[in-house]
Amino acid sequence: MAVPANRPQLSIVIPVLDEEASIPELTDRLRGVCDGAGFSFEVFFVDDGSRDDSWDVIMAMNERDRRFQGIRFRRNYGKSAALAVGFERASGMYVITMDADLQDDPAEIPGLVALLESGYDLVSGWKRRRHDPLSKTIPSRFFNFVTRRMSGIDLHDFNCGLKAYRLEVVKSVRLYGELHRYVPLLASWEGYTRITEKVVQHHPRKYGRTKFGLERFIKGFLDLLTVHFLSRFAARPMHFFGTLGTLAFLGGFVISLWISIDKLWFGNPIGDRPLLLLGALLILLGVQMFTVGLIGEMVVVPRMQETTAYGIAERTPDGGA
Repeated sequence: MAVPANRPQLSIVIPVLDEEASIPELTDRLRGVCDGAGFSFEVFFVDDGSRDDSWDVIMAMNERDRRFQGIRFRRNYGKSAALAVGFERASGMYVITMDADLQDDPAEIPGLVALLESGYDLVSGWKRRRHDPLSKTIPSRFFNFVTRRMSGIDLHDFNCGLKAYRLEVVKSVRLYGELHRYVPLLASWEGYTRITEKVVQHHPRKYGRTKFGLERFIKGFLDLLTVHFLSRFAARPMHFFGTLGTLAFLGGFVISLWISIDKLWFGNPIGDRPLLLLGALLILLGVQMFTVGLIGEMVVVPRMQETTAYGIAERTPDGGA
């Protein structure tokens, strides 16, 4: 694998939140695996507002080996923010993400890299056998099932922290909120559709306690709806709001026409009929939805005309700089 001078083969991004006990062992294991496989590498520990001595431990690891670098947030911003900053700093040919709690095994890295080298854009870990309580595994399986069906991407473990990417993939996605779970979907949206998964070993938590509760699944589903909507209608809001508005307007029009005919031809009173209010409500709702779609188009079209950030995979030698 030919690598330009001074460019590492691997960039490893690790969000950290109160993991002072696990960082030294994780550092030693990463060093052993990467050096043993002959990878040149850089590691970014992103301290997401830890309240223990995680940052001091990261600084100590950096003094021992400059390949292990640290980025510290002033407060807790979340895993997506930590990954986004790590992705921005990454310069390796391939980018590996993993958690800092030692549940992800660094020994899986060579296998993930081998799949990238075989032509895949993204490789997601699959913790087929998990060492977590049922209160965590059952909601996770349900979450992954729904995500798989809605996204159309056949992965069993979207939330696995152990993933591998080509550098251009992480430079193309934009993370915020809780969207770190949906990097495969965001990557597919940008045209990186060669996505696969690899069964990886999952270890019981050795130090500390889990940072995630049930609320993450609620937030996850809300973010899934957001991503699903944006992936289909971000550049064409009229297709969504206009369709709903048209259906509502037609429904209201048909109802209003029917009760009008009933009044004019058959003489039946309509002033106290619920259908009159329903018809008027649907017509008003249809006009509003259509207007929202039109305003959305007025916002989106100028931005689409200004941007040049299209996902161009290749160009001819004379295709421009």
